[in-house]
Amino acid sequence: MLAAVVVAGTITPAVAAAAPVPRAACPEPAPGQVRCLTTYSSPMVRARADGPAGWGADDLASAYRLPGQAGPDTVVGISIAYDAPNLEADLATYRAQYGLPPCTSANGCFRKVNQQGAAAPLPPASFGWGLESTLDVSMVSAACPSCRILVVEGSSPGFADLAETEDTAVRLGAKVVSNSYGAREGGAPLAFASHYQHPGVTVVASSGDSGFTAASYPAVLASTVAVGGTSLARDPDSPRGWAESAWQYGGSGCSAYIAKPKWQKDTHCGKRTVADVAAVADSLAVHNTDVGGWLPVNGTSASAPFVAGLYGRSGRAGTAQPAGVYANAARFVDVTTGDNDPSGAGKKCGGDYLCVAGPGYDAPTGVGVPDGLSGF
Repeated sequence: MLAAVVVAGTITPAVAAAAPVPRAACPEPAPGQVRCLTTYSSPMVRARADGPAGWGADDLASAYRLPGQAGPDTVVGISIAYDAPNLEADLATYRAQYGLPPCTSANGCFRKVNQQGAAAPLPPASFGWGLESTLDVSMVSAACPSCRILVVEGSSPGFADLAETEDTAVRLGAKVVSNSYGAREGGAPLAFASHYQHPGVTVVASSGDSGFTAASYPAVLASTVAVGGTSLARDPDSPRGWAESAWQYGGSGCSAYIAKPKWQKDTHCGKRTVADVAAVADSLAVHNTDVGGWLPVNGTSASAPFVAGLYGRSGRAGTAQPAGVYANAARFVDVTTGDNDPSGAGKKCGGDYLCVAGPGYDAPTGVGVPDGLSGF
């Protein structure tokens, strides 16, 4: 699940050439557990002239043409394992850097609880999952500065504990729940599928960071909006001012278990195809105290909470999703270049849409990337 940081356009060419190979934040999961989908680079990477290295909230607002006015105060839940002790402080630093309003426990915007919904005791701290939490709250903030953020911390990355965090987030008022983790689909994780299905609540999950492979749980569930990854670049020659291609490591897959939903019409996968939509997953700026400050991170762990925040900002969370993504496909920006086959330009899928981006639906980027809030 290692990924390469793409820094062109975000830092100086000299720094980009010396960029270190990123590391996986979380170890390989034990049986019965999921893995967080984040990789990171050294915090010694120098900042851009106009801010920290990596895409910031202002870049994302421009790239995805987000409205300037404040949105609703929808509660966006984040299902995560272990505790991140510095999470609120790191979130404050991120929001101050990009001119976003404060989101704190004191003003009621930020709340962190254990998997039963209590403020204490919180689970043990974990560096990797803590970095994941930092990325999650930062991306929700970038997408929806007005949303309230509810972080529910599981005692472990086990299927049962994270299923409980999902239920707790909904019970405590979340209208959208983001899940930035994954495991290979199979009978053991699918036994917990019902916990990711809540009427009136949108459940969003990362598609994975291993390219075209077995479908990732819980993204593969038909009740979940599966979010793939893209690489983002400035493009002054395009009307949008930005260009995107399929992120080389973004997950896609064809389920071996989940029946084809009636709203999904692609023809080369007889069952559920992952992903549904996509957003940037490459070189996002976050602030994390445990690594000494600002650093660029990667993963569909970024694209999923970003899309979750957009659902919250739209004010329409929970309505006909993920079916609504396909009904509104024309309102997304189609991604037509790139692939998610690190072994070489679509060889793993024979050049098929299951791992190569092209016009219309493709598995790495789904129906496309957000164009404002109209698709939600």
